[in-house]
Amino acid sequence: MTKNQNTGLLFELLRSFVTLARTLNLSRAVRELKSTRQTVRRHINILEDIKGAPLFDVEDRQYRLSAEGRRSLREAEDILARGEAWLTGQAGHVNGLFHVSQLEDGEEWEFHLQQHPISGIWTGNSSLLRGGIQCWAAAQGQLEHPALQPLRPYLMVFRRLEEDWVCTEVGEKSSYATWYGWEWHRSAVGRPVPVLPGGTPVAHLLSQPFEEIRATHGLRYDHVHTFMTRGKGIEPISYKRLLMGCRFPDGSFALASLVERSYDLQIFGVDQAMIQRMPEIELMPDTDPCAASK
Repeated sequence: MTKNQNTGLLFELLRSFVTLARTLNLSRAVRELKSTRQTVRRHINILEDIKGAPLFDVEDRQYRLSAEGRRSLREAEDILARGEAWLTGQAGHVNGLFHVSQLEDGEEWEFHLQQHPISGIWTGNSSLLRGGIQCWAAAQGQLEHPALQPLRPYLMVFRRLEEDWVCTEVGEKSSYATWYGWEWHRSAVGRPVPVLPGGTPVAHLLSQPFEEIRATHGLRYDHVHTFMTRGKGIEPISYKRLLMGCRFPDGSFALASLVERSYDLQIFGVDQAMIQRMPEIELMPDTDPCAASK
């Protein structure tokens, strides 16, 4: 297999593309990158040659993302974010499962995620997640199947729209609804992840798990400790999350997220004192909404 001679430039190429896509202004992108106009243009030309299509439409020196540029941007952002996190020791794998631990310099924000095997739900003590898998299996992933209806109030549902994950449903008993309250619960539908409360800093971190489920239509189980905006500040939150590949009635892909706020977490590099920074009052009661249908 022939090695692409530009492989060594990968991160420089992606950085130029992502920066120009964000600014849509060559002069501003050059300043941010501390580069030159010729270099940035050359990087974009190389990527366009590799892709076989233009990434930008340029008219009167005004840049707009092309269709190929829009398709490529999110993946480029994800590769950059994960690569930079790996270089700083903030992302990697533990026992073969994805792990990320990201802190923002100068900001009171951090994000810790540890992927766990699905068997951890069977051996764990969460009736909600255990019941969730059973309902999902009985419904064969169909959102409108009767077997899944007892779980719907606890779910947050997303669909892929162009290059964004857009919220289509927020259950009134879901972690999102009980954390933010009814105003945001009612206002979240139709919004992409980056503009949801708490979504901007973690949008690229959600991309990898969401895309994994979109590819497999299966299940994924994570433990997460982070800080999320609420009111005028940010507050610590600790939770277990089960992602489930589902289908809308027309057969298109739906991603269902079942979250339980909990202290019963295991995240590499995160001790129990950190996990318990979330106030005890925020813990969710242990319940199995699907018990009656079994």
